[in-house]
Amino acid sequence: MEYRRLGASGLTVPALSFGTGTFGGSGPLFGAWGNTDAREARRLVDICIEAGITMFDTADVYSDGASEEVLGQAIKDRRDAVLISTKSGLPTGNGPNDAGTSRARLIRSVDLALRRLGTDYIDLFQLHAFDAATPVEEVLATLDDLVRDGKIRYLGVSNFAGWQLMKSLAAADRDHRHRYVAHQVYYSLVGRDYEWELLPLGLDQGVGAVVWSPLGWGRLTGKIRRDTPPPATSRLHATAAFGPPVDDEHLFRVVDVLDELSRETGRAVPQIAINWLLRRPTVASVIIGARNEAQLRQTIDAAGWSLTPEQTARLDTASSRTAPYPYFPYHRQEAFARLNPSPIPTTP
Repeated sequence: MEYRRLGASGLTVPALSFGTGTFGGSGPLFGAWGNTDAREARRLVDICIEAGITMFDTADVYSDGASEEVLGQAIKDRRDAVLISTKSGLPTGNGPNDAGTSRARLIRSVDLALRRLGTDYIDLFQLHAFDAATPVEEVLATLDDLVRDGKIRYLGVSNFAGWQLMKSLAAADRDHRHRYVAHQVYYSLVGRDYEWELLPLGLDQGVGAVVWSPLGWGRLTGKIRRDTPPPATSRLHATAAFGPPVDDEHLFRVVDVLDELSRETGRAVPQIAINWLLRRPTVASVIIGARNEAQLRQTIDAAGWSLTPEQTARLDTASSRTAPYPYFPYHRQEAFARLNPSPIPTTP
């Protein structure tokens, strides 16, 4: 397994990490993903650690905290061998302080997560969403206290807009607070919006990407193709409305090239899609998931090899979209491009 620095921090993380959304799965979204119990979870964790995948991602909102509880049981007696990444900020109840990132909510959320996980510290704690009602100064001061108390070691965010992240980083610098070093983002061959603003921001500010849903919300598994509906076992039947939308023609254009490369390389379609992501700027770790051992072992093989430049270029071309304003002039007009050379690998 390849290991990388997480943004500008000193923390080293595996290129692949494991998402525990299936652990203790319940409800219309997480129940459709899977329902891995503690015994099964421990086996998946065993396989991950054996392969060098030592970071495990969860959140308080995953099955009402059951994911954190099952993960805690699965890593019992080997806490120091793993990194725990969890998140808070989305609603977990109907009470006035059951959502957001106020001081009261964050302190309570961290204490509850520690209890469920059976640990006394969280390696990477991320805000699951931006809370427009709470001043960033209050959020940063609270997180700073939690770091100083030893309950959190590194800070990150998830699903932030560029201005929200930059405002937070600027406030942290001004007030000498701990900075966010990770941004957990949606990024895939059929969802490259991350590249327009958040990727350059990450490069400039030293914020590493931790990628969620690298297979485009289950669309790049190799089971969906032109004129072929998703199989009956696909979770998309129950979860498509929860995830990022993808235009069918764009999806099939990417899948066509993935199929070609699968035949050329002998690699499975999901392995190729994830391998492409592993070579993108700022990407520190790609979160993979699995409902069973066979799925996990196949996905692990996405790392440890590389596509050729020509193969990568074909995927770049098939997955490219016209940038929205104000980004498209910097990609399409020479005068703009000269002022701001793109750090993102692109094809003409």
